Amino acid sequence: MSGADTTHSDYVGGLFRSHYDWLCSRLRYHLHHSLDSGASAEDIAADTFVQLLSRPEVLPIRQPRALLTTISQRLMYQRWRRRDLERAVLEQLQQQAPRWTLSIERQAQHRQALEALERCLRGLPPKVRHTFVRSRVDGLTYPQIAVELGISSRSVSDYMTRAARRCLPLADDSLVPDHNAFH
Repeated sequence: MSGADTTHSDYVGGLFRSHYDWLCSRLRYHLHHSLDSGASAEDIAADTFVQLLSRPEVLPIRQPRALLTTISQRLMYQRWRRRDLERAVLEQLQQQAPRWTLSIERQAQHRQALEALERCLRGLPPKVRHTFVRSRVDGLTYPQIAVELGISSRSVSDYMTRAARRCLPLADDSLVPDHNAFH
């Protein structure tokens, strides 16, 4: 470990000691009010500091609580998007075959595919990711998405193509709700 790496990890360690309890308290409040029982404030807070630690910068942070809040909110939103995607997939599976039950192995395969899709979505720019989720999960049409995001229908189409090239090969088509097939 280089001297800069040690300095950075020491700095983040100091931030952790100073702000971890505060961040957990803040996250518990938000998670309680969102009724998200599956989320753990401590897990999200720890992931927040892991992301901060993985950043290459060693610069002092002027407003650490603001940065920690931003990172933790992003992680919370990712968790919520994943939960919503999982719910949509389960609902679609239930509608397609209400009497059909998945084996434990098949459930694990579906979960792995969803996790791969989530990682893929995280790698996309926010507008592209939002466009993909609004179309494939929420079932909005391209014109509806264009109005919502304030972009052209052509941009929506380009974003969907970009997302599809990157993400759809990872997922079995039965895992992604198909509200409106690609135009």
